[in-house]
Amino acid sequence: MQLLLNIVIGIVMLAAAIIVIAGFVNMARGGSGELSQKLMRARVIAQAVAIALLMAALFFFGGNHGAPGS
Repeated sequence: MQLLLNIVIGIVMLAAAIIVIAGFVNMARGGSGELSQKLMRARVIAQAVAIALLMAALFFFGGNHGAPGS
């Protein structure tokens, strides 16, 4: 399960990076503002999913779940 979650996290982070690059390319070429907005929204969603998955991985597989000092 942990391996699968790690793979999915990597895929989502890669997707966010690709979306950022696509946004830069669109901006450099003077592309439409509408496409830039769509890419920005997609990036925010991809980053939110990546952060949620990272937090889930830390919660479930992070190790010490006891009280501090235990």
